[in-house]
Amino acid sequence: MTQPGYQSITADVIPDVELPNNAGHMRVIAGRYEDIVGPAHTFSPLNVWDLQLNQSQEITLHQPAGWSTALVVLEGEVVVNGEGSAREGQLVVLSQKGEALHLSASSNAKVLLMAGEPLQEPIVGYGPFVMNTKAQIAEAVRDFNSGRFGQI
Repeated sequence: MTQPGYQSITADVIPDVELPNNAGHMRVIAGRYEDIVGPAHTFSPLNVWDLQLNQSQEITLHQPAGWSTALVVLEGEVVVNGEGSAREGQLVVLSQKGEALHLSASSNAKVLLMAGEPLQEPIVGYGPFVMNTKAQIAEAVRDFNSGRFGQI
């Protein structure tokens, strides 16, 4: 298992990038957008972008081929890949087939985009624990109950 850790990431260290053609701006929390790298350290390649899109503007964003991509509309409404709209509170999970994601803002919108390399391994969850097997979950619960996770 990986040793437990904590990252303190404050707003002042998250890059804020203006998007082309007055589409809005993006905070790069993790991963990379063009040459901008987010401050969050991750265990596998991924992007976490906080997008603020201006009404009636469009943007095309690219992810590596084969990555899993999902977005949550936090405010407003966006049209995704010209196919359908997503409104506040909705989660959109995209196929791993394409690299380009086209967003059109029907209104001022705030969107959290998360994309990453698929793990291609089993996932077992129990409460706050996520592991690969039930045996690993049992070990994590034992470690937690015995105080091996440290104190905050």
